[in-house]
Amino acid sequence: MDPSSSRPLRRLGFLTIGLFDPADPGPGHESTLRLIELGEQLGFDSAWLRHRHLQHGISSPVAVLAAATQRTTSIELGTAVTPLGWENPLRVAEDWATLDVLSGGRLNPGMSVGTPMQWEHVRGSLYPDTADAEDFRHQRAERVLALLRGERASNFSGVQGIETYSERVEPHSPGLIDRCWYGAASTSSALWAAGQGLNLLTSSVVRAEGEPLDDGTYDFAAVQQAQIRAFRAAHPRGDDARVSQGLVVIPTDSATLEQERRYRDYAEGRAARVGVPHGPGRLLFAADLVGPSAELAERLHADPGFAEVDEVAFALPFTFDEPDYRQILTDLATHLGPLLGWRRG
Repeated sequence: MDPSSSRPLRRLGFLTIGLFDPADPGPGHESTLRLIELGEQLGFDSAWLRHRHLQHGISSPVAVLAAATQRTTSIELGTAVTPLGWENPLRVAEDWATLDVLSGGRLNPGMSVGTPMQWEHVRGSLYPDTADAEDFRHQRAERVLALLRGERASNFSGVQGIETYSERVEPHSPGLIDRCWYGAASTSSALWAAGQGLNLLTSSVVRAEGEPLDDGTYDFAAVQQAQIRAFRAAHPRGDDARVSQGLVVIPTDSATLEQERRYRDYAEGRAARVGVPHGPGRLLFAADLVGPSAELAERLHADPGFAEVDEVAFALPFTFDEPDYRQILTDLATHLGPLLGWRRG
């Protein structure tokens, strides 16, 4: 694909899982905060955290991002994504609004719906009395959105004794609703997000849709492109609807030989899953991209999914150390980003 057919990259972000040592979790959380600070220093437009419940990754992005608001001033902060099956809609609306106020209007909350992962093992702890009554469909997200818009959360407001009560979620952050994102892996979910006027997060995982190739595999990028186009066609803002792509992209321009070896081993260890639908959800995984920025730029310009977006939140690989992430982020900002048309704001 000719690079001129791609949209120039307007916003550069990164995404991290925030791994930590379960025997000593403090340093891992501190490392994540330092990476967000580095991202701001390098001019990244956004930093995003994943949720990892009952794992050794960040389980409370709201808490970590609240700390990040006090150590940064300009970089936007997002969740990619918050699985709402683990959340009470009213409480998550309060948390997000508070975090947005603390950040000065920099929060980009991403969300998804669906039954919580490991549901059969956690339901007794997560919803001991209401597990069978919980609704994990899109209505749960609609409740959050309504509350963020300032719709009624209580049928009482006014003064009772010395206490003053509001009928809406407080604090109310008026611009937050326009910075909400939905993590969609299927066309049906993308269409729902468009109908809600949400922004779209599309990652390195989509559902296998359409016809397979002659060898029975699926072209990830073509599936992703079709989903993005369907989203924009259904969105009130049309071609101006915001979409961010989140592939694993690892530039090696300043990497040591040992770092580059580990990065390539990481990608090769995950390569067998590419192109083949997995599990009952028929999930497709994108290939991890590793190499010098000139090569990565060429590969991305040839990617039909990348051609549809002008925002990215490149995902950091899961298993490396802070010096590796600092090298990757530095190369993304100083080498790859400019080759993709990005200019530091």
